[in-house]
Amino acid sequence: MQRSDVKEQYKWAIEDIYPSDEAWESDYDRAMNSINFSQYAGKLSDKVQLLSFLKCDDDFMKLAERLAVYAYMKHDEDARISKYTSYNSKMGMLFSKYSGEVAFYEPEMAKQSQEYLNSLLSDKDFSDYDYKLKQLIKRKTHVLSENEEKLIALAGETFSTFREAFGMIDNADLPLPEIELDAKKVKLSHGLYGLVMHSADRDKRKEVYEKYYGAYTSLLNTITSIYYGNVKKDVFYSKAYKFNSCLERALFEEDVDRAVYDNLLSSVEKSFPAMHRYIADRKRLLGYDKLYFYDIYAPLVADVDFKMSYDDAYDYVIKGLAPLGKDYQALLKKGYDERWIDVEETEGKRSGAYSTGVTGVHPFVLLNYQPTLSDVFTIAHEMGHSLHTYFSAENQPYAKADYRIFVAEVASTVNEVLLLKYMYANAQDDNLKKYLLNYYLDTIRATLHRQTMFAEFEFRAHDMVEKGEPLTKENLCAMYAELGKRYYGDAIEHDYNISCEWCRIPHFYNAFYVYKYSTGIITAMNIAHRILTEGEKAVKDYFKFLSGGSSTDPVSLLKYAGVDLTTSAPFEFAMTEFDETLREFEKLMSL
Repeated sequence: MQRSDVKEQYKWAIEDIYPSDEAWESDYDRAMNSINFSQYAGKLSDKVQLLSFLKCDDDFMKLAERLAVYAYMKHDEDARISKYTSYNSKMGMLFSKYSGEVAFYEPEMAKQSQEYLNSLLSDKDFSDYDYKLKQLIKRKTHVLSENEEKLIALAGETFSTFREAFGMIDNADLPLPEIELDAKKVKLSHGLYGLVMHSADRDKRKEVYEKYYGAYTSLLNTITSIYYGNVKKDVFYSKAYKFNSCLERALFEEDVDRAVYDNLLSSVEKSFPAMHRYIADRKRLLGYDKLYFYDIYAPLVADVDFKMSYDDAYDYVIKGLAPLGKDYQALLKKGYDERWIDVEETEGKRSGAYSTGVTGVHPFVLLNYQPTLSDVFTIAHEMGHSLHTYFSAENQPYAKADYRIFVAEVASTVNEVLLLKYMYANAQDDNLKKYLLNYYLDTIRATLHRQTMFAEFEFRAHDMVEKGEPLTKENLCAMYAELGKRYYGDAIEHDYNISCEWCRIPHFYNAFYVYKYSTGIITAMNIAHRILTEGEKAVKDYFKFLSGGSSTDPVSLLKYAGVDLTTSAPFEFAMTEFDETLREFEKLMSL
C-alpha cells in the first residue's frame, strides 16, 4: 500500500508540529543561527548568568526537539524520500554544532566549589534544575576538559552513522522477496513476517522464516561490520569518560544501581526450568517431532479469532483500561480523535511501532497495524508511552519533563497487562481462557526472558571488545546460539537462522536499552496486580509516578508506585506469576 492510499483519519497529524516543510526549513535556519552560548563561558560562577544560560538552553532545546521530531517522523513515513534523509542529516549537524557550543558547561561547572554547587540545590530559583544539578555534581569525576568535550561533540555526527546505516538496511534496502499469501503475490515485510509467524500454516511459516532470515544473512558481513563499529564507538565513549565498562557508563547515565541489572539476570536464570518446561509443552501440544523457532508463535489453541479492525481494537483498548479511571480513558479517546496515531503499513515506512513526544504539541504514535491480537496490545503499549509523556509534560517543568529511559517501558507494559487481565476476566469459555493464558506466557517470554537474553548478548559483545577481542559473524552467531540454548532449552532446534537473529535487532544500536523491557514488564506486573487488588489508592500512587518525569532518580520514582527494584520482591513476584500462569495453562490443557 502507498501512503497516498491511506485515509486521512489514519495518518498522524504531523501538521500540528509544522504546517509545511517550508516552515520547518525556516525554523531550522533560525535554530542554526541562534546557537551562540559563548557569552556565558567563564561566567557560570554567577548565579544570574547560570540561570540565564539554563533557560536559554531550554529554549533552544524546545526548538531543536520540534525540528528533530518532525524530521524523523517525515523520514519514517517513507525512508525512500531523500529529502527527509537530508533533514535528519541536517539535524545531526545542528546537534553537533550545539554540542560544541555548550561544551564549556560541564567542565566549567565541574570546577566550581562544592559549596557553590550545594547552594544551587537549596536556591528556589534553580528548583526546575535541581535533579539536573545533582546529576552534574555526581558526574564531576567523569567530566572532561572543554577542548576534549568539543572534540567528542564533533565526533558525534560521525558516530551516529552506524545506527543510521543499519536503519537504512532494515527499512529501505533489505532484499525481502515476494511471497504468495492468500493467492496473491505480495512483497514480504516486517509486518507480514510477524503476521505469518502467528499463523497455523506451518509450511508457510517455514517458507517465510527462511526467506526473511535469508535477506538478513545475505548481508551478514555488512551488518557485522556495522555492529562491530557501533560497539567500538560505545567502548570509545566509556573510556573517554573514564568508566570501567560500557555497562557501568550506561547505568551511571540512567542513575540506576548495578544491583538492579544483576538482580534481573539472576532472577531470569532461576526461572529457566519453567521456561524450558513451557517450550517442551509447546512442542507436545503442537505434536511435532522437532520444534523450530518458526513454531514459537504458532497458535496452541484452535478456533479463537482475535482479528479486529483498527477502530474496533482501539475501542476495546479503552474499555480494557477502565481500572485506570475515566480521565485516562478520555485521554485515550482524545488521542484517537486528534490523530496522534499513524496506523497503516505502507511502502518505505519504518517498521515496528513507537511513541514520541513534542513539547507544546502532543504525543505521536507510529504503528504498522495488522488485525492480530498482538497489534491490539501494541495500541495499548504505545498509548501507554504517550500518556506517560502527556502526564509528565503536564506536571513537570521542561527541564524535568522527559522521563528517563529506564522507566520508559513501565507505563506501556502496565497497559498491556491490564488489557490482558480484562480479556481473561471477561472470557466466556475455557478455550478463550487457554488462548489468553498462552498469550500471557508468550508475552512474558518475549518481553522478559527474550529481552534479558538480548541484554546478556550485548553485554558479552561489549565485554569482548573491551578486552581487545574482535567481533566476527562467526563468534557473534556462536555466542547467540549458546545463549539461545541456555534460555530456551533442548526442546527446540537451534538452527543457523536463529543463531543470526542478533543481526536484525535495531535496539542493539542503542546499547543497554533492551534490559529495560525486562525490568519494565516486571515492574508492570507488580503495578497492575496492585491496581487490580488495591484500587483507587494504587491508581493514585501510579499517577504520581506517571507525573514524575525526571524529578528524581528512576528507581525512586518507581517506589511511588509501590515497586522497589533494590529488593528481590518484585522480581520474585514476576517469576512466580509466570510459573503460576504456566501451571494454570497446563491444567486447562490437561498436560
